[in-house]
Amino acid sequence: MLEGNRVSRISVRGFAVASATAVTAVGAVTGVASGSTGQPSSDAEATASDSMLLADIPTGQQAQVQTASLTQQADAQAIAADASAKKDAEESARKQAAADAIAKQEAAQKAEEAAKARKEEQAKASRSASRFAVQSSYTVAQIQAMARQMVAADQFQCFSNIVDHESSWNYRAVNASSGAYGLFQALPGSKMSSVGSDWQTNPATQIKWGLNYMNGRYGSPCQAWSFWQANSWY
Repeated sequence: MLEGNRVSRISVRGFAVASATAVTAVGAVTGVASGSTGQPSSDAEATASDSMLLADIPTGQQAQVQTASLTQQADAQAIAADASAKKDAEESARKQAAADAIAKQEAAQKAEEAAKARKEEQAKASRSASRFAVQSSYTVAQIQAMARQMVAADQFQCFSNIVDHESSWNYRAVNASSGAYGLFQALPGSKMSSVGSDWQTNPATQIKWGLNYMNGRYGSPCQAWSFWQANSWY
């Protein structure tokens, strides 16, 4: 019997049993004809009866078998995907760690170079300050000429901008309210004595102090100027 182009479980089993029976009958006849007195063998029928064909499995169980197979495949694929993702994550972490180490090394090198530059700048300022002859008074042009010899060329404009705003290059400038003094309006002015006792009368001493202050607090005159622009003080 055909049903939906599929042989039913009963028809397949019936066909197998019928075939086995036919073989058994033929064997019996043959045995009689040859004088054999043995009993007919039932092996074919047992084989046909015991064989488990896909068609012998009820439709519901077939679906369960197929579902279990698909589940196993999905589990295997998920395990493989997890392993691949873990490997990718480990590789990404390794690369990031290497990049971080390089960046840290570069930052340390830049910091070391900056510290060295500041030290050289301070040494240059000290040598330059002692080179100028002491005078009773100084013009703006003379003070600016001193500064140009003491401040790095690429930092001079920033340095000059700060002095312009603080004192207009008047090394004797005094803030009537706070008492801030000199080119950089140091408060109190006496703090400039750390680089020279003549801080009140010698613009070279004031320039040395101001340059050291900008380098020490901000890293450079240009960085100090950036801060000044944002805050109107430094």
